[in-house]
Amino acid sequence: MRQSEVHRTTKETDISLSLDLDGTGAGTIATGMPFFDHMLASFARHGHIDLTVRATGDLGVDPHHTIEDIGIVLGMALAEAVGDGRSITRFADAAVPMDEALARVALDLGGRGYLVFEAAFSPAGPGGIPGDLIEHFFYSLCTNAGITAHIMVTGRNDHHICEAAFKAFARALRAAVAVDPTVGDVPSTKGTL
Repeated sequence: MRQSEVHRTTKETDISLSLDLDGTGAGTIATGMPFFDHMLASFARHGHIDLTVRATGDLGVDPHHTIEDIGIVLGMALAEAVGDGRSITRFADAAVPMDEALARVALDLGGRGYLVFEAAFSPAGPGGIPGDLIEHFFYSLCTNAGITAHIMVTGRNDHHICEAAFKAFARALRAAVAVDPTVGDVPSTKGTL
């Protein structure tokens, strides 16, 4: 299957998301935040994941609820698309440079959501989005997808730091969800992820 579609509505947001882990990297993104649209489009492209995101939220308050809820929904969709994890590679890492920035990401799709995030943004944040919301997006994604992620980024330019993180996460995810023909069952000694 490796596809998923999730719709989640709260009093603060309305998110519809679909993805295909075996896609071409096509992205149709509309979140009301142009910079975040760019990050999700980069995620789709470099993860070779077909991704459609339609999100409306209380952006008049601030972007927190919308970014958090997109992370939640993307995590739920990834968990559904991975399913029981049969034959996936499971572990992967990637390093992506972007000018002065360098992002390193290591992932485990073992069913336990956890995030270690090391990056420093300026007070303004990338694209007018507070830097702590970038970390919170990845936290929401990882805890809902059951992914352990270590994301470490160095750099000086907020845009480069953020984009390198999204691209490195996408490339590591692409490798982690790849089907390994030498693994016929779930890649765990427990027999389940």
